[in-house]
Amino acid sequence: MPDDGPSPQRGAPDGTGATTVGDPATESTVGELEAQLLGGHRRYSARDLARRAHIDVDLVRGFWTTVGLPHADPDDAVYTERDAEAVDRAVALVREHGLDIRTVLTVTRALGHTSDRLALWQVEALVEDMATRYELDDTTARLLTLDRLADLAPVLEAQLVHSYRRQLAAIAGRYAAEFGALRGPDPDRSALPLARAVGFADMVSFTRRTAGLGSTDLSQFVQRFEAAARDVVTGAGGRVVKTIGDAVLFVADDPATGARVALGLAEALGGALDVDRALEAGGLAEGARGVTPVRVGFVWGRVLSRFGDVFGPHVNLAARLTDIAEPSTVWTDPETAAVLGGDPRFVLTPQAPLDLQGIGTVTPYRLTAALA
Repeated sequence: MPDDGPSPQRGAPDGTGATTVGDPATESTVGELEAQLLGGHRRYSARDLARRAHIDVDLVRGFWTTVGLPHADPDDAVYTERDAEAVDRAVALVREHGLDIRTVLTVTRALGHTSDRLALWQVEALVEDMATRYELDDTTARLLTLDRLADLAPVLEAQLVHSYRRQLAAIAGRYAAEFGALRGPDPDRSALPLARAVGFADMVSFTRRTAGLGSTDLSQFVQRFEAAARDVVTGAGGRVVKTIGDAVLFVADDPATGARVALGLAEALGGALDVDRALEAGGLAEGARGVTPVRVGFVWGRVLSRFGDVFGPHVNLAARLTDIAEPSTVWTDPETAAVLGGDPRFVLTPQAPLDLQGIGTVTPYRLTAALA
């Protein structure tokens, strides 16, 4: 069916379906949404949750701090039945599954950090959709989104759970393939645990090229980069660790896959848009929204995976190589070049030695794809 726009709901005075600022309907909408999402009304304090779970109130407060939703007064009734169940489940991880309390707090912090970012990301996407589809100002679009969250939340929640289970299954599969064989007699306990290709793709002159863009154009510019980068990385067999505004950090399980990811990023994002020219023409017309060229650095080495991120000297080296790479090129280090040297799909060309801050003198290699 064609979408002719939002239908009036909850007595909205302007016919958009959104409540107005200061309208009692706004408070009613929030109350209804909270009751639906949080399993009823707020009626428990932190002390109530502590007595129910037979733990100290400081542990309850620590749980909510790691979730990212602390509350100062332990006697305020700000928690619902589902909040109480969440605390009970966290306690069960210690009592029934034997996890250390620090591990439970780390897992909880991961949930809080990820869900906070996810919820904000999705809500902002909904706001942008409402504003675009119905030609609304930002405030009205946000109020309309608020009105519609109750209907959308169950669908978003189901997709989240399904995506999480798929990702967990994928990790289990990778671990089985990588670590299923018996260990050697004397593993090196001092080495970082994971052998990975790790790399960065960084937009060239992001600040200069996006100066003066309005909120819509800037939003679409950044979204185009992130979506394109994720498509390239996953399509080539790698994984996105994180995006940082104008950069993406990726990993892959073997050097050749890492090389394909790096080359794919340099090619796909290589020269899609000259923002200065687009601005001179009167703005970013539909179909011209793209991304700037990128510099790519990647290496093969051992890393530590923690907090949804990766760490170690090889991560730092990949970042430094990205800083010095030419636009639309991929640079790597001599060790990775040696690993890839026997692969006929790649060509590695040494560059002039350079001094990299915090690392020392390195002879970078330019990575290109061999001609078919």
